[in-house]
Amino acid sequence: MATAASEFAQARLERRAMSEPFYITTAIAYPNGRPHIGHAYEAIAADVIARFQRAQGRDVRLVTGTDEHGLKMVQTARGQGRDTLEFADEMSGYFRQMCDELSISYDAFVRTTEDRHHQASIALWKAMEANGDLYLDRYEGWYSVRDEAFYDEKELIEGEGGVKLSPQNTPVEWTVEESWFFRLSRYAEPLLKLYADNPDFIRPESRRNEIVRFVEGGLKDLSVSRTSFDWGVPVPGSPGHVMYVWVDALTTYMTGVGFPDDRASYDRFWPADLHLIGKDIVRFHAVYWPAFLMSARLPLPKSLFGHGFLLARGEKMSKSLGNVVDPMELARTYGVDSLRYFLMREVSFGQDGSYSDEAIVTRCNAELANSFGNLAQRTFSMIVKNLDGVVPAAGEAPDDAALLARVAEAAAEAKSRFGDYDFSVGLDAWMAAVFAANAYVDAQAPWALRKTDPDRMAQVLGTLAAAVEQLAVVVEPVVPNAIARLQAYVEEGRAAGRLAAPTPIFPRLELVDTPE
Repeated sequence: MATAASEFAQARLERRAMSEPFYITTAIAYPNGRPHIGHAYEAIAADVIARFQRAQGRDVRLVTGTDEHGLKMVQTARGQGRDTLEFADEMSGYFRQMCDELSISYDAFVRTTEDRHHQASIALWKAMEANGDLYLDRYEGWYSVRDEAFYDEKELIEGEGGVKLSPQNTPVEWTVEESWFFRLSRYAEPLLKLYADNPDFIRPESRRNEIVRFVEGGLKDLSVSRTSFDWGVPVPGSPGHVMYVWVDALTTYMTGVGFPDDRASYDRFWPADLHLIGKDIVRFHAVYWPAFLMSARLPLPKSLFGHGFLLARGEKMSKSLGNVVDPMELARTYGVDSLRYFLMREVSFGQDGSYSDEAIVTRCNAELANSFGNLAQRTFSMIVKNLDGVVPAAGEAPDDAALLARVAEAAAEAKSRFGDYDFSVGLDAWMAAVFAANAYVDAQAPWALRKTDPDRMAQVLGTLAAAVEQLAVVVEPVVPNAIARLQAYVEEGRAAGRLAAPTPIFPRLELVDTPE
C-alpha cells in the first residue's frame, strides 16, 4: 500500500515529467589544485540560473564535475610523489565539497575517471570515426600542458627572454608524437553557418565575434590523442593512445544525462540549453565541441555563455602577489548567501569583476542587512508586538496598492533580467522595490498609527508582509538559505495561527582578514 510520502513523491515526478526540461552545465573543473574564487563564481551563477528556471516550473538538470585526465594531473601527482588516481580522488572531493558548501543544487556530479564517462567518450569517438573524421598521423607542434591545448605558431606571444607563450601566457613546448587527428578543417563552413543562423549560440556578443574571426581565419585538423602518457580514456582499437583531454572533458555534458545507455534521460534533456563557462575556454566549447557533435550526428547545445574573470582588488590572482583566497573561507567568514549575493550583484555578468572583503561587507550590509533584512525584521516584529503575531490582509488604500504594484513591477523586471542572465540589473530592480518598501514604512509610520488608527496600522503591516514575501520569492535563487528560513518562519507562524518573534535573516557583517 502506498504511503502518503510515496504518493507525494510520485506526484512530484509526474509534474516534472509534464514540465519543460532545462539542462544547464558548468565547465568541468580541472582539479590539479583546490577550487578558487572563479570556480565558485561559475558554480554560483549556474545555480542561480537553475533555481530561477525551477521557479518558472521547468524540469531542471544541473550538471557539474571534474575533468581529471591529462598530462597536467600526472605531473602534479608525480611532483607530490602520489598515485594519480589517489590524487584525483582527493582533489575532486574538494570541488564537490565546494558545491555542497555553496548550496549548489546540482543533479549530477560527474568525474571523468568514472566508467560511465569512459563509455560515453568511447561512444562519441566511435561515432566520429564512423563518419570518417578520424585518421592516424604524426603531430608536430606547440602544446601547453597547463592549458591542455594545442596552439598555432601565429597565436604564440613572446615572453621574457624570448620564451614562447600561449595566448593565455602559459608555457608551451614543441611536441612530436603519433596522434589521431580529427578533421576539424571540414567543419569551418558548417560552424560559420551555425553562428550566423543562431546569433545567441555564443554569448556575450564580444565572445561570439572572437570565435567568428577565429574560424574565418581557417581551421586545421586537430590532434585528438596522446601516446606520451596513459592517464586518460583509451582510444578504442588503438593500443597506446589515450584521448585528448578536451574530447573526453566535453563529453561529460552528455555523460551527465545518461549518454549513451539511458535513452530516457538523454532524450529528455539533450541538447543542453546552456553551457556556462569561463571566457578563456570558449574556443573549445564553441568550435571543437559543436564540430565533434556534428561529426557524431548528435544534436548541438542551444547556447553557451562565456563569463568574465574575478579579480582581487582589480588584480589578477596569483600566489606570488599573496591575493589568492579560498572561496569556502570567504563563505564561512561572511556567509554563503552573502557571498552569492555579492558576486551576482557586484559583477555585470559576462564582464570581468573585482572583489574584496571590504566590498563584500559594504554591499551586503547596505542591501541585505540594512535594507531587506531590516524591512523583514521590522515588519514581522511589529506584527508580533502589535497584532499578537497574526498576519493581517494587505490594505487596499492607494498607497498600499502602489507599493504592491511597485513590487510586482520589480518582480517582472527581475524575472526578465534573470532569464537573460543579467543578474546585477535584475537585482538592481529588486533593490529599488526594497527601497520603495522601506520608504513606505517611513511614510506610513505604523508605530504612530498604533495609537491613532489601529485598523490602518493593520492594513499597513499586512501590505508590508505581502511585499516582503513577494520580494523574498524574487531573490530566492540568489540567497536560497536565508529565504528558506524566512519562508519557513512565515509558514510555521500561519500554521500555528501566530508568528513567533523573528530573528534577523541577514545579520550585519564584520570585516575579517581571511586567510590566504
